[in-house]
Amino acid sequence: MTIAPEAASKDETPVPEGHVKLTIDGEEVIAPKGELLIRTAERLGIVIPRFCDHPLLDPAGACRQCLVEVEMNGRPMPKPQASCTMTVADGMVVKTQRTSPVADKAQQGVMELLLINHPLDCPICDKGGECPLQNQAMAHGRPESRFRDRKRTFPKPLPISTQVLLDRERCVLCQRCTRFSSQIAGDPFIDLLERGAQQQIGTSETADVLDAASRTGSGTPFQSYFSGNTIQICPVGALTSAQYRFRSRPFDLVSSPSVCEHCSVGCAMRTDFRRGKVMRRLAGDDPEVNEEWLCDKGRFAFRYTGAADRIRHPLVRNPETGELERTSWTHALRVAAEGLAKARDGRGVGVLPGGRLTVEDAYAYSKFARVALRTNDIDFRARAHSAEELDFLASHVVGTTPENGVTFRQIETAPLVLCVAFEPEEEAPVLFLRLRKGARKRGTKVVHIGQWTTPAVRKTFGELLACVPGAEASAVDGLAEHAPDVDEQLRAEGSVVLVGERAAEIPGLYSALHRLSERTGAPIVWVPRRAGERGALEAGALPTLLPGGAAVTDAEARAALERVWKLEAGSLPAQPGRDTNGILTAARNGDLDGLLVGGVELADLPDPELALEAVRRCGFVVSLELRHSEVTGHADVVLPIAPVDEKSGSFLNLEGRRREFEVTLDGTGALPDCRVLDTLAVEMDADLYTQTPAASAGDFARSTDGLARTAHAAPDVPAPTPPSAGEGQALLATWRQLLDDGVLQDDEPHLAGTARRVVARIPRSTAEALGDPSSVTVSTDRGAVTLPVEIADLPDDVVWLPGNSPNSKLRATLGVGHGAVVSIAAGGER
Repeated sequence: MTIAPEAASKDETPVPEGHVKLTIDGEEVIAPKGELLIRTAERLGIVIPRFCDHPLLDPAGACRQCLVEVEMNGRPMPKPQASCTMTVADGMVVKTQRTSPVADKAQQGVMELLLINHPLDCPICDKGGECPLQNQAMAHGRPESRFRDRKRTFPKPLPISTQVLLDRERCVLCQRCTRFSSQIAGDPFIDLLERGAQQQIGTSETADVLDAASRTGSGTPFQSYFSGNTIQICPVGALTSAQYRFRSRPFDLVSSPSVCEHCSVGCAMRTDFRRGKVMRRLAGDDPEVNEEWLCDKGRFAFRYTGAADRIRHPLVRNPETGELERTSWTHALRVAAEGLAKARDGRGVGVLPGGRLTVEDAYAYSKFARVALRTNDIDFRARAHSAEELDFLASHVVGTTPENGVTFRQIETAPLVLCVAFEPEEEAPVLFLRLRKGARKRGTKVVHIGQWTTPAVRKTFGELLACVPGAEASAVDGLAEHAPDVDEQLRAEGSVVLVGERAAEIPGLYSALHRLSERTGAPIVWVPRRAGERGALEAGALPTLLPGGAAVTDAEARAALERVWKLEAGSLPAQPGRDTNGILTAARNGDLDGLLVGGVELADLPDPELALEAVRRCGFVVSLELRHSEVTGHADVVLPIAPVDEKSGSFLNLEGRRREFEVTLDGTGALPDCRVLDTLAVEMDADLYTQTPAASAGDFARSTDGLARTAHAAPDVPAPTPPSAGEGQALLATWRQLLDDGVLQDDEPHLAGTARRVVARIPRSTAEALGDPSSVTVSTDRGAVTLPVEIADLPDDVVWLPGNSPNSKLRATLGVGHGAVVSIAAGGER
């Protein structure tokens, strides 16, 4: 038989290895093996209706709305199949509702069943107007209902937590919420209850649905840092937010893309506002950072911008009455400029910008300190800090980006992740979700060097290498001897070390981590708790670094900056400045005449008493603040600044990734820090060129373009002898919980209701020595903290307390932090 040349040239499309060829609605498509049918159809632009399917959740096939007709090897399957659970196969022929009357009828039948018990309360439902059930009922449902009987009803709403309300009659049993809770968050408090017609979702110990107790939400509470995600992914109005419920309609809202300001992850968000007021926040879709998730702090903690003590006008202290009085911007800036110039020309001014700044604002503070105040006395670290940390940041962190550093995807796929002085669920919640995802799906081994088996250790299926607080440096140095398997796995390509800001309290730890990295090749990722710290580091808001990471002692770098900033040669200070503790000590002792303070909470500092004395005694204090605080209570001039929702800018997240955002609420009149500092500098005969965030970003880029970064020496501090406790004493382990008494969480009663219990955790041996008390008192010569007791797997003679929580303000009350020796007694004894 002769084959025509034209026919011979028509070769079939080759199928790459690991792929299959199938047909969907008459169109051939090549798909990777194991891909779900519903995903393959999406890539073709074919939308198959669904409720239970979610790309980040394991398939469930619960709602049956995505039924399609499937043919295998020329034989049709006996009934329509769920496309969200069936994977592609070679030669498969699929017909969706677009080409198959069978699939269309099946989908209409499923929709009819779903609507049988669904209430007709769309006009009052929070989901009305953005509801997939509404949309798909119109597109794929029957035009009329044949159901004439009484619909199923429940008492409503059922508060399964203080911020999540459940309307059970609206639920379509898609199991999105239960799968998210158990798979993604690791908090399986919400589950399917009952069977058949009475099946419903609820907490694991919810009382009988008709019992009065059910109406008050008895049973195990849905206590999770990620519960708001269940509200967002619910395809109906079954789960709603107590904070947002009945506040607005979706079509009344204006949406703006934004970035979370609460931690160093930099989650993408969508902020919805109405009539100049933020009504809610939703997680944005960013596969490289937060995927589609958001922690509850980022989702719900935004009302601080409208707090009653918000500062909206400049204030100047009247020298006669000693009271702050409202004044004009012109007068306030003139008084501030005169006072700062006088202090600068005297003993100098210290600058404390705080760690919540955008990159643009941090750069303005850095430039203002060097140009207007002629000092390197600037430090953004409004927390425990050390000179060793400065060396670590300069040698390991400055200049890292997603291109030359470690990304979230790499952390998720790492063979081993070592967490040191870092509690991921409390300090970077969405990074914790990446760790859990890697451990659950890819077998990532997560090892924690800490004090007890925290929820994060359990949920990442992790291994705890326990040590007493303060001995973490010795534990890191001893990995090769005491945990050789961990040390060996750190040498594998892709392994990562995560270190939290708590490491600054532990002498020798950063040096030990440097030695570990040098020995194994594992990169170190620094995870600060505040959103602005990574950007402030790059902006040079530190006593030893210029913008871009050059050392202040680098003459060539200073000369280059002087040319870009149009300054006289040799005008930039050449000596390293004081750190935060040094600035406050100098101000208290009269060695500094002035302080310029940003958003700093004195209770967060290593020594709040020292900080309070410093602002009290300092000759002249200028505060750039959003709300009244201990600093504004003693400031001579208070200049109000804009919160994140009312300005544009960017954060640098822990990867070094730039996270830009625009103004959400325009026309409020609030000014960003960079604009206030620029105008203040003009009053002092200096030019910053930071009139707007865009101008500040441009000047920052020009200043660091081509600037050679100084080669900084790595920290080299030997690991000290681990501390020990005597009789009646214990070693204090502490870190802050995600939901605590932070000022950005004020006016959020719903959020506060899901905070973890404030307790003192002690080992069984200590409890027995104290007579198994129900509470313990932990004290120093400054004060005492008394809390209820929980037993944990802590090392002997160690007590764990949360920081900055109700009845547990450790810095302010005890004056000590992680690794300190404290006294411990039962109950109220001291």
